Amino acid sequence: MGAMFVRQVTAAELVCFMLLVLVGWLPECGCAPGRQEETGKQGARKVLVVGLESNPTNLDPRLATDVASARVTQVVFNSLLRKDVNSRLVPELATSWQARGDREYLFYLRRGVKFHDGSELTARDVEYTFSSILDENFNSPRRSSYEQIERIEVLDDYTIRFVLKKPFAPFLLNMTMGIVPRRRGKEPDFARRPIGSGPFKLLSWRADEELVFARHEGYFEGPPPLDGLVYKIIPEDTTRLLALQKGDLDLVQNAVAPDMLARLKQEPRLRVLTRPGTTYAYLGFNLRDKILGRRLVRQAIALSIDRSAIIEHILGGLAAPARSLLPPGNWAYCSELPDYEYDPPRARRLLDEAGFPDPDGQGPAPRFSLRYKTSQNELSRRIAEVLQEQLKAVGIGLQIKSYEWGSFFADISKGNFQLYSLKWVGVSDPDIYYYIFHSKNVPPRGANRGHYLNPELDRLLEQGREVLEENARAGIYRKVQQILARDLPYVSLWHTMNVVVINRRVRGFVLYPAGDFTSLKQVYLRD
Repeated sequence: MGAMFVRQVTAAELVCFMLLVLVGWLPECGCAPGRQEETGKQGARKVLVVGLESNPTNLDPRLATDVASARVTQVVFNSLLRKDVNSRLVPELATSWQARGDREYLFYLRRGVKFHDGSELTARDVEYTFSSILDENFNSPRRSSYEQIERIEVLDDYTIRFVLKKPFAPFLLNMTMGIVPRRRGKEPDFARRPIGSGPFKLLSWRADEELVFARHEGYFEGPPPLDGLVYKIIPEDTTRLLALQKGDLDLVQNAVAPDMLARLKQEPRLRVLTRPGTTYAYLGFNLRDKILGRRLVRQAIALSIDRSAIIEHILGGLAAPARSLLPPGNWAYCSELPDYEYDPPRARRLLDEAGFPDPDGQGPAPRFSLRYKTSQNELSRRIAEVLQEQLKAVGIGLQIKSYEWGSFFADISKGNFQLYSLKWVGVSDPDIYYYIFHSKNVPPRGANRGHYLNPELDRLLEQGREVLEENARAGIYRKVQQILARDLPYVSLWHTMNVVVINRRVRGFVLYPAGDFTSLKQVYLRD
């Protein structure tokens, strides 16, 4: 059992907490909340229980980079701007903004926004949030997204000005960062006991088990319809399936094995919703490795993977083969890229050319062996086993090493791997290439985990940030995609569909392209 993290609550929160105890949601000792058959009836609790496949690693939005953490922080924090359901930027904490030239932006804040501890959110909290990210001692992995900020000026409690060093095209998109309170954001345990201004506030976090939230009565858009929210951490696919069928979970998003969906569609109490998403699955290489540092080897591996078969038989058709990190509908997508169609004979020729002949023809002895790291997620392990068989067919041995999510992600974040697979979620602006592939962004600064170093690409990525006109930017990023398709620091696998399994009594949930949980603030339970 993991450690329990509980923050001190205000008097108003204590009243709310005791009310939840009285109606049977929370036991007085802080143990796991029990389900009630009376849910939805007058006087019963109105709590939504959401299943997650992995434990969040960090609830400080300035530090969090994994999907589980992002899903949780979305209900805890607000940002100056946010993406709507069509991925357009709209005001959130800002009532409006104004660009003055190409290097200066003014934001006008909402008045009366309260953090969970009752303090008011002002421009000074906004300034603190971004200044802390830029502080090299803070070691935020998001620092490179804000390094073009020259200075931040608090003009009054509700007006703040950002002055940039040079024009920076993705600046407004980066204003979707959650705002933290300056009085609390320096606390050493803030990542475990966060204070935000969002619709729900954390009551307790039992690591690897659950996170329990109460609604924020002082939320600036009005208190959410739900009394509370629980995220249940359930790594095993079969256990999540049974919990959905029993009614112990109300909602699971992108965490149900595709071969289980047909069974869930037969459940009268459940609905299955799908929508095209912006999630990108890839195979990542450590380019410092003496084998994987050879481009021909990486190209051979790409040609050895039968993506279409995996999509059909393992993913249930709920994905489309990817050629680029950007989905085909993105304004900067390049359609003129090699797709590395499944071609084992060509892969063998490339391996021979790279200096790795098959020692016994097509016998059992491998040309070489690689270590492939993955999580303990059942679907991820199944995909790993298919990759193992497909690479074996061209003479590459693959040792599968599966780890608990936190350990796995920590290794990947540090660059401690030969080969691995993960997903990027919510891809919209091509500036993400800077974060992933610029040579300055090797860990811990950014996500260039494979140590891909290319001065030509660096120049293009820097240029793409400074050009503001969209067609000109698209031309730059077409070149970026062509270089990456040639060098293959990643093998593009597929873009996945968003899939939600939801109890029919749940109303108001909206599927976002990036799989966001933003709409939980408006969800209610039908009686």
